Amino acid sequence: MKRFERLAQIRRMDPYENASEIYRLSAAYEFPWDFTRALELALYRTYAVPSIGSLLAETAELTDRAQKRYDDTSLLLDAVVEHGFGSEQGRTAIRRINQMHGSYDISNDDMRYVLCTFVVMPKRWTDAYAWRRMSRHEIVAAAVHYRTLGRHMGIRDLPQTYEEFEDCLDTYEEAHFAWDEGARRVSDATLDLMASWYPRPLAPLLRAATLALLDDPLLRAFRYPSPHPATRAWVRRAVRARGRVVRLLPPRRAPHFARQNWEIKGYPNGYRLADLGTRPVPGVAGCPVRHRQGSAAE
Repeated sequence: MKRFERLAQIRRMDPYENASEIYRLSAAYEFPWDFTRALELALYRTYAVPSIGSLLAETAELTDRAQKRYDDTSLLLDAVVEHGFGSEQGRTAIRRINQMHGSYDISNDDMRYVLCTFVVMPKRWTDAYAWRRMSRHEIVAAAVHYRTLGRHMGIRDLPQTYEEFEDCLDTYEEAHFAWDEGARRVSDATLDLMASWYPRPLAPLLRAATLALLDDPLLRAFRYPSPHPATRAWVRRAVRARGRVVRLLPPRRAPHFARQNWEIKGYPNGYRLADLGTRPVPGVAGCPVRHRQGSAAE
């Protein structure tokens, strides 16, 4: 197979009728590393919305059990990509996602915003760093795939096109990015988790590199100092250089899914999709955390 042969295959497919298959080809064959990094940063940036970040801090899922939360989120979302919406695995994953979200008072606007990050951030990442940009077929297919996921999750007023997803994300962040002490704790815990995947002496360097990949509105929301321009330039050039090297490599012959990522640490002996994720607090009806007055999650 030649380097751009799979892209030609994608362009022969209907991005609406075959949206999830195109997305699977993009995520598992063309950009597995890039999509993993983009989706990590997609979820990370949602913490800068106080109604999201503070709720995550209250649950302690991303401060006390960060690795498990990372593993479970990656495995549940990717099960739908690997097996499809109509498969037993896909239905089980969506059921678990809905059960988890149903235990908390999360606004439709916040849910829709998080979904927007899944659509928009992979395109922005690949535009900046990957071995090629996503084609229009792939962009449309990603929007259709996640719109389908949104319907299965009961999210209302879903964007219809990629451009609408992007506008929704940018508008929501401009209106809602703000400082929150709990969200900052969740952010710090997530940065610590990412650093923990590598030898301990590299932790300060990895933290600095991650911050160099963040945009200024996100840094301001968490009150992180802006990285030195030289650090930011070096880190971003290094990631772009990786993309140029990948472009010279033969195309991937076998798919790579999230369950194969070495960052997934919590299930060395395997797992059942139905067992992943959080569970309702025994004896507590409704949302088990108390929200501050004015929270969008109330």
